[in-house]
Amino acid sequence: MATKTNRIGLEVAPYRGGKTTLCAGCGHNAISERIVEAFFEMGVEPSQVIKLSGIGCSSKSPAYFLGGSHGFNAVHGRMPSVGTGAMLANKKLIAIGISGDGDTGAIGIGQFVHLMRRNLPIIYIIEDNGCYGLTKGQFSPTADLGSKLKNGVVNDLQPIDTCALAIELGATFVARSFSGDKKQLLALLKAALSHRGTVMLDVISPCVTFNDHEGSTKSYAYVKDHDDPLEEVSFVPYFEDIDVDYEPGSTQEVTMHDGSKLYLKKLEEGYDATDKIGALRRLHETARRGEFATGLVYIEPDRDDFLTQLNVVDEPLATLPLDRVRPPKAVLDEIMEELR
Repeated sequence: MATKTNRIGLEVAPYRGGKTTLCAGCGHNAISERIVEAFFEMGVEPSQVIKLSGIGCSSKSPAYFLGGSHGFNAVHGRMPSVGTGAMLANKKLIAIGISGDGDTGAIGIGQFVHLMRRNLPIIYIIEDNGCYGLTKGQFSPTADLGSKLKNGVVNDLQPIDTCALAIELGATFVARSFSGDKKQLLALLKAALSHRGTVMLDVISPCVTFNDHEGSTKSYAYVKDHDDPLEEVSFVPYFEDIDVDYEPGSTQEVTMHDGSKLYLKKLEEGYDATDKIGALRRLHETARRGEFATGLVYIEPDRDDFLTQLNVVDEPLATLPLDRVRPPKAVLDEIMEELR
């Protein structure tokens, strides 16, 4: 039997990583599987990818996908800085960062803020389980008000909504999904690969060890019962025949940077993923009902990314010779003379 290959002639093996060491049933593993699928089906060259992470269960995930890509496991909460430096050095790379709700919402919140406002071209995934799964399951900053730990302790603090924060700060592709929703998550990841700017994807990913019990608002059962999908997401890449039949007026079509098409079949009349205020309103409304709005929450497909704003040269900076990146002594002498 012939082995299946993608459009660049690769089998799926180069897109896989090592064997997972996470708990059996962990939602993070399902996310890794969807990442493998998305990169394989989109025909991305693994050597053109840099995968980044911080510290935590989520930050182990990059070891389980894209084994042939570049990788950097950063200090706790500092992955955005490393990712920014990598993309400034080589803008030809495709960056995917895996973080957790603690890595992002606690020690890394300052870094997260500035990454979102810069619109750096990066896919930033939060594997969100509402707890610190690596240190015995304490509440994380995304734990919902009223959520209960296994020992009966109830969270009395308001959660940080990373989607609302990302939209407010300037991210140009903001979505929320569930690790158990294969179809939706795969479509969002494919679209993320065609977007030039900051993609912030919050994926609710239940912790089967510490946060999958009755009383948890991040358990498999709770999320399935309180999922409020905004739309059905379909994605057609530029290299396929773009011929999709939808009922007129019921679907929002978004053209991505590379010419791919993102189709959002609205499940609620009037929802517009390009309306920033409407997106924030919907997030607040669903949170007030104890539900999770999933799908593409907000997109701004035509804003320049950070590297375009900086007007850097076409060649990756890391490949330039010294005589192009370091001015000669004569330039310094000229500046010093002007300051006398």
